[in-house]
Amino acid sequence: MSLVKALYEPLVLPARTRISTHPALRTLLDPDVDPVLLERFFLQLNSLGVYMTQPVDKWIRRAGQRCVTMDLGKVGQALITHAKHEAGHHLMMVDDVRHLVRRWNARRMQPLGVERLLSQHPTDAMRAYRQLHEDTINGELPAGQVAIELEIENLSVVLGPRLLEQVERVLGREHLEGLSFLKEHVALDVGHTALNQRMMEDLLAEMPENASMLGEIGARALDIYLRFLEDCLELSVACTWGPIRAVA
Repeated sequence: MSLVKALYEPLVLPARTRISTHPALRTLLDPDVDPVLLERFFLQLNSLGVYMTQPVDKWIRRAGQRCVTMDLGKVGQALITHAKHEAGHHLMMVDDVRHLVRRWNARRMQPLGVERLLSQHPTDAMRAYRQLHEDTINGELPAGQVAIELEIENLSVVLGPRLLEQVERVLGREHLEGLSFLKEHVALDVGHTALNQRMMEDLLAEMPENASMLGEIGARALDIYLRFLEDCLELSVACTWGPIRAVA
């Protein structure tokens, strides 16, 4: 059995289980979901997601640089290389917002503005996500960035295809044109997750005594991100962009 399966995955399993049981995700994936709610959700996800995504390449690179200084050169260099692949991905979300707003405004009575959506204040979960990265990078175990990347990119692999299928079924295939960020990460994060698992295996071989801390960081990252998705849904229900059915 790999060290990841033996030492790490049991610690994050409760958080991973919530991907399938979380009330917000069950609402979004409900066969009877209101199409307007689903459309609003992706407007919010991409708008607020810019705040979550813009610093990612810098976080990964900084974590890698600190790992190198702490004699974790193999993992550190892998993180530094991986950071290059994440640069500028938030711009895909900005483009998606523009596309989704154009589509909304062509079909709805109440027009939306791109800048208004992009200038929304961050929620507590969004601020907590940034703080988790900063605390990890500047703390005693900057290699914990690997746990964050493993859980968040694995979330794309596990949840992303189901969301895309739901969008195509409820809103139509043409709506997928405004979800380039999600589509690309569903495809890319299969490979990224495999890379993260290899890095985690290397870390656990080097420092098995830190398995508990790595598991705690990974579980916390996933919990915060699920809170972020819940925020996106709650804002979608609370906004005044036209009529919508109540969410149970």
